[in-house]
Amino acid sequence: MAYSIELADRVREWLSTVDGIEVEEKKMFSGLAFLVNGKMCINISHDNLMCRYNPELEEGVSGKVGFLPMIMRGKQLKDYCYVEPVGFQHPSDFEYWMKICLEYNKIAKASKKR
Repeated sequence: MAYSIELADRVREWLSTVDGIEVEEKKMFSGLAFLVNGKMCINISHDNLMCRYNPELEEGVSGKVGFLPMIMRGKQLKDYCYVEPVGFQHPSDFEYWMKICLEYNKIAKASKKR
C-alpha cells in the first residue's frame, strides 16, 4: 500500500485539532483511510487526497485546482474525488478539503458492516 507518510501525518495532525470526533485509521483503497465517527471521510492514496464530500457541492468542488473525479467501474462517484497535491499545497486549500469532508461526514451514511 503506497501512500505519502507526510500527507498522512498532515491529515492526522489536522484531525487531532477537531473536538468531538473519533478517528480510526484503516488501510483501504490502496492507501490509508481516516474514518471519522465510524464513516470513511478522507483517504490518502499515493500523494493524493481522496475526499468524500456532499454531492450538492459538485459544481464548485469540480472547479477546484487539483480536482480529479473518482471513477469506479466506469462510473463517476458523485460524492468522492481525488485531489492532487497542487490542490492542497496552501494551508487554506488543505483546510477547505478537510472541512468539506468533515461537514459531509455528519450526514453521510455509514457503510454496512461485513
